[in-house]
Amino acid sequence: MTATGTYTPRPGAAPLPRMIAAQAVLETKMLLRNGEQLLLTVVIPTLLLVLFSTVDIVDTGAGEAVDFLTPGILALAVVSTAFTGQAIATGFERRYGVLKRLAASPLPRWGLMAAKTLSVLVTEVLQVILLTAIAFALGWNPHGNPAAVLLLLILGTAAFSGLGLLMAGTFKAEATLAAANLVFLLLLVGGGVIVPLDKFPPGAQDVLGLLPVSALSDGLRDVLRHGAGMPWGDLGILAVWAVVGLAAAGRFFRWE
Repeated sequence: MTATGTYTPRPGAAPLPRMIAAQAVLETKMLLRNGEQLLLTVVIPTLLLVLFSTVDIVDTGAGEAVDFLTPGILALAVVSTAFTGQAIATGFERRYGVLKRLAASPLPRWGLMAAKTLSVLVTEVLQVILLTAIAFALGWNPHGNPAAVLLLLILGTAAFSGLGLLMAGTFKAEATLAAANLVFLLLLVGGGVIVPLDKFPPGAQDVLGLLPVSALSDGLRDVLRHGAGMPWGDLGILAVWAVVGLAAAGRFFRWE
């Protein structure tokens, strides 16, 4: 300020943390205003949890159905937000040139990816709060170590974020839309989310057990339903998928 009521401009970019936070807030607002994304991330997991917990459609084994289903639905929530929703949104942003323009802004590309990741994490926190509240209302009785649950969710988010960004950065937007929704449905059926893996043939169980959604749902189920300690095997599978997915996304992602 040079005189009372007179201000001089201060050219230059805002501090990097502030830019990332502002972009993360924008990404979150855009997600929450998108009806299709809300259907995918909130409505579908909620309906599946309520429906299969109250109606005897799938044999979930001994015990209450909600105790089996809730960990799987939490895993599905991660898939819907970190993979399917992020892949579709980013794919169309790339198609319409939004990413190209953002890449020319003071916010670095890695900062944009960090903002998208923060938006995903905020959305997942809201999902977890909503789904756990519904599960408690349905009679859910969780056990286990909260730290193990948190670590599983973080690694699962990293794994599916990498795969979602890889798809969005290499496929055309329309192909991403179709492929992401198809993968979501396939993982819903064959990832141990609703149908236990032991219902599949032995050979298929071995293959399906290596999928990230299977590792996430089984790990959460071991901790929350059976009170197990750290599920190191499932954490290892998720860590491998996270490293491979994020590395491939960083290597092959095309901004235009």
